[in-house]
Amino acid sequence: QNDGQDLEGWFSRGHRWDQATTRPNLNLTKQPLPWSEQYKGKANLHVFEDWCGGAVRHLRKNLHFPLFPHTRTTVKKLAVSPKWKNYGLRIFGYIHPFKDGDFQFAVASDDNSEFWLSSDDSPSNSRLVAFVGKLGSEWTAPGEFTKFSSQVSKPLHLMSSRRYYFELLHKQDDRGSDHVEVGWRVFLPSLKFEVIDSSYISLYTDESSLKMNHVEHIPQTLASHSGSYLWEAQQDEHGADMLKPDPRDTFFLTPAIEASRVENVLVPCAYSPSYVVKDFPIARYQGLQFVYLSFVYPNDFTRLTHMETENKCFYRESPLYLEKFGFYKYMKMDEEEEDPRQRAFLFLSPDNFLEDEEEEEEEGADSPEPTDPLPEAKGKSFGPVPGAKGKETPPDPSEGEEDELGLLKPSKHGGALSLQPHLSPPVSGGKARTPGPSRAAAPREDRKPRKAQDKVYVTRLQPRKHKAPAQETVFPGIFLYPKPLKKVHLRSRTPQKHPIASSKLRSIPGRRTPWLLGNISKERDPARRKSGRGGGRSRETHEDTTPGPGRTVATTDYNSSEVTRSEGARVTSFLKMSETTASQQEEGKGQEEEEEEEEEVSDYSYETGELQQSWLEDSINWQRTFSVSSVDFELLRSDWNDLRCNVSGNLQLSESEVVDVVAQYMEKLNEKNGGIYTLLRIINVEKRRDTARGNRYLLELELSERGQRTVRLSEYVYILLHQGKQDDSAEANPEGPALGATEPQPSTWSILYGKPILCRPLRLSWKQDVMVHFVVPVKNQARWVQQFISDMAHLYGATKDANFNVILVDFDSDDMDVEKALQDARLPRYQYLRRTGNFERSAGLQAGVDMVEDGHSIVFLCDLHIHFPPNILDSIRKHCVEGRLAYAPIVMRLSCGSSPREPNGYWEVNGFGLFGIYKSDFDRVGGMNTEEFRDRWGGEDWELLDRVLQSGLEVERLRLRNFYHYYHSKRGMWNARSKKPPKD
Repeated sequence: QNDGQDLEGWFSRGHRWDQATTRPNLNLTKQPLPWSEQYKGKANLHVFEDWCGGAVRHLRKNLHFPLFPHTRTTVKKLAVSPKWKNYGLRIFGYIHPFKDGDFQFAVASDDNSEFWLSSDDSPSNSRLVAFVGKLGSEWTAPGEFTKFSSQVSKPLHLMSSRRYYFELLHKQDDRGSDHVEVGWRVFLPSLKFEVIDSSYISLYTDESSLKMNHVEHIPQTLASHSGSYLWEAQQDEHGADMLKPDPRDTFFLTPAIEASRVENVLVPCAYSPSYVVKDFPIARYQGLQFVYLSFVYPNDFTRLTHMETENKCFYRESPLYLEKFGFYKYMKMDEEEEDPRQRAFLFLSPDNFLEDEEEEEEEGADSPEPTDPLPEAKGKSFGPVPGAKGKETPPDPSEGEEDELGLLKPSKHGGALSLQPHLSPPVSGGKARTPGPSRAAAPREDRKPRKAQDKVYVTRLQPRKHKAPAQETVFPGIFLYPKPLKKVHLRSRTPQKHPIASSKLRSIPGRRTPWLLGNISKERDPARRKSGRGGGRSRETHEDTTPGPGRTVATTDYNSSEVTRSEGARVTSFLKMSETTASQQEEGKGQEEEEEEEEEVSDYSYETGELQQSWLEDSINWQRTFSVSSVDFELLRSDWNDLRCNVSGNLQLSESEVVDVVAQYMEKLNEKNGGIYTLLRIINVEKRRDTARGNRYLLELELSERGQRTVRLSEYVYILLHQGKQDDSAEANPEGPALGATEPQPSTWSILYGKPILCRPLRLSWKQDVMVHFVVPVKNQARWVQQFISDMAHLYGATKDANFNVILVDFDSDDMDVEKALQDARLPRYQYLRRTGNFERSAGLQAGVDMVEDGHSIVFLCDLHIHFPPNILDSIRKHCVEGRLAYAPIVMRLSCGSSPREPNGYWEVNGFGLFGIYKSDFDRVGGMNTEEFRDRWGGEDWELLDRVLQSGLEVERLRLRNFYHYYHSKRGMWNARSKKPPKD
């Protein structure tokens, strides 16, 4: 076996003591800790809560596994059932055999579990000997040791004079009766497995007096080690585009261009955006309405496309609409090519057609597709078509430009009338004929419903050459909203030899569809049912006659028909629905006995029923094509702070606009510096739109200086649309004179003719080395505090940026020594403040900010459960400008069981708790509201936002790549108190 072999290899085979095993290059615990007789009777138990999934490999992906569990306790036997959900257990210690000999071990659990056993007392020699499942879906009943072959180990020889290190891992999701137990027996197949109890186990070590951040004693094995989530995790690539490398993530490492090279490249201009609400009275928590989003180029892939299977809010359509109609409205179905054998011809003589009686109406039923080839015929023809008034329903996306009925008006000479594919013809009173195949209808301009006085003649091709009788006067058409009638089922038949071709027929949206032939119907297409075209239940013995919106219902003039089986026979029976009696129905049954038996519709809906064998199946047009135009859904979005959609990413900026601005800036830059710079890449451009006064851009460009070295340019520029107020222009500070004084002619010319000016906004430049203070209040969250400190140390190691400070405000934590953890970490600087009493987030943040003495530094109000990208410091500095800008990056909340390597979750579009602002601005707006938000948290961030906006500051709002909030519950947090555990 090779180094780096993951755990999956262990699952594929059993292991014996003498089998060569591979150990990845891990820091495993080889030397056991000193052991005492007092340890007997218990085993160590570590609990990892708030983690979804049912597989042990899910547990190994947990951020805190195996060193920082939520709870460290003990257990008296190897059979545990906490009656909880979404947790993982690690039970470890020693087994003491009661005799020498061969033993077998077995494990049972709900859900997955693994039992590891060492050949001695060393944790590093542990082997996997039994397990339940590896996918998370496997489980057993309590005491069911023989469900899977993997549950029972091979015979292992043990000696009573020795102790053997063991480890039991268990993962439970949110379903089932949680339990895990280990049984053993002397190797005699007739014996039953017995649970290992307190007589044969002992602790690995006593943890009762240790702090939660003291982890040196915890054994690290092949089963559980601190790097397990790196080497044992699933190898499948995750679907999040944000995980792919982006030059933004590491651009801060590129040396910055010399400040003197960019000074006075552009003329200065007053910066006073129209959306600033200084001194504007904002009601409580209404500041959210005054926050605008910025546009970004190029695409930073912050859109959570991998989450859109669950949430499609990016597309604006309501979930109900998408469920019913999908995205077919963006598609236009192409007209189908016709088979020359089924081409329609115009027949002017009625002798070419065979008349049928009118067929019954069926709600939501479509005509069947033909399964047999149609007989060769000369053609077909349709008469005038009536319409029906009713409320409009959403049009079918595939209907194209046809009218609401999907039909064309007939010519004066009885021209051929076409139907759209899969549309059944409307029902008419009087004689009706069944249509054969027809060609697709051409697009029609008039989309209004036809008037009720129009008439329809529906015909079908004659099966044989014979003389059809002269056409008779049709009966009156369909009336709307008739009185309900008690109907009896009419069984009607049609020759099987000539099935009705309905590949060109469709039901009319929002209306009931007739049966073309009483005995021919079909199961509704599932896709159509989802799109809401079927409407209601299928036809039953007692048909619903209650009119609904957008549908028409047959009246007493609605005719039924019976078609005899004999070919060429003429149908002359016209019965009104109200006149149909049971005796007449019996006559139909008598006629049916002489012919081939036909199946009829069952007395339940098509959704729950099976079609009988004699029914024709749907034919699927695999050759159907469609036309579609390129759609840029980003153009439908606005810079309004959309609080309804948490999967959409940053707004996208058009490439043409970016190229135009960058080209102008590069021309000015080289004009000042003698053409020594060449543009290599546009790394990032951010735009804040202001259609009234001008757009602000942050340009981040990778440049080549004299072709020798690569430098980074990151500057704010401004496209001035018109001259600002007189007082705004007059506040030209020492950075440079006002625009009107430097270049009066171009300025005046631009204002008169509307040409925008590219200029440098005054008092809007960011400092690349300003100090950033991370302020975090904590209480009794040792595993998270330790993780936060480790992340900050890792940030320092990755960036080598010493200009940041960690301020932890500790509300009297008793589960770890926070100050000592800060001392031991490799941090450039830190400050520790201990407070007493209950946890108060507002008071803790205010106390932390008060420790900052330099008002010209940035404070970042932070949370404990955050994963930071390596460019976090650079991002905070770029978007915080003293007296101008504050920064509220949008964090992605990870779902239960998700990690930064597998980021499933949503953007926290409502939260403003992660907030960067200059210390001087923070003091000026009044700091945190510690009076109202004393014993509670939630809402203090919105209240602060209100005051920040009222002070005249802008708040930059962007989704930050790879910026995550870890999933956690509120169990054991802050001031939470546990209920009394149940006795059972």
